Amino acid sequence: MAIPDFQKFMLPLLKIAEDGQIHSTTEALNTLASAFKLSQEEIDELIPSGPSKFSNRMSWAKTHLKKAGLIEYPEKGNFVITKRGLDVLNNDPHEINMAFLMRFPEYQDFRKLNRTKENKENIENVEIALSPEETIESAYQEIRSSLADELLDYVIKSKPSFFEKLVVELLVAMGYGGTHENAARAVGKSGDDGIDGIIDEDKLGLDSIYIQAKRYQLNSKIGSHDVRDFVGALVGANANKGVFITTADFTKEAVNFISRVNSKVVLINGTRLANLMIDYGIGVTTRIKYEIKTLDSDYFSI
Repeated sequence: MAIPDFQKFMLPLLKIAEDGQIHSTTEALNTLASAFKLSQEEIDELIPSGPSKFSNRMSWAKTHLKKAGLIEYPEKGNFVITKRGLDVLNNDPHEINMAFLMRFPEYQDFRKLNRTKENKENIENVEIALSPEETIESAYQEIRSSLADELLDYVIKSKPSFFEKLVVELLVAMGYGGTHENAARAVGKSGDDGIDGIIDEDKLGLDSIYIQAKRYQLNSKIGSHDVRDFVGALVGANANKGVFITTADFTKEAVNFISRVNSKVVLINGTRLANLMIDYGIGVTTRIKYEIKTLDSDYFSI
């Protein structure tokens, strides 16, 4: 039979994890290939950008299930079912697809669609109504969101020294710190009074930016107390510029506190960190590029 579309992978994939154990992607691929009765030729079929069509579709099914909170990734290459995923299976669904997953708020955020009842029930019709350019943009944002999520998983599971290295490389890529060597001497040392490091704002070192970097779990929140300590450390150092970087998120109280202080402090949460890594090429590589060309009317005006 032909390789099913990626939505057809969702329910069988979730059922593989029904036992509550950790399962590998390779194991799931083998199980699904057998369940779908795919030939070796179909398994090996590639999409134009290079990867196997079969593994690519299973990977996207896994991504959508994770975005809906039905599975999670305990470690690289593995997945496990969540309590929500078990609850879904206990209701014996006939099918799991994008429309089904729209009942979960986290998935609605991922899809970035209007929250109207009509869109939830007719998600496929909404997508069909998109122009080709809108379809490409929507697909790009979905791929980017998935990549950001994967980046954060890797960063959180990395060693503290790796996170310090990442912060250095990101700040240098963004134009701070002068040279990588100078930045490396400034960031990553033990923090004193709420400061983890100092980095030059420009290559001439005309001003300094104080750094606080915290690697926390995704569901963690950094409150106003931690942010207040950081601002206090800036005041104590007679400084007025700081960047607080974390893999987690900040509470509303922390964000509101920063908006009221005189010091210029930027809060970078996990989502923004991952997107900055993508924008500045840290921990990612370009796999394929698409060029969209348009008519050059000037060429024909001669």
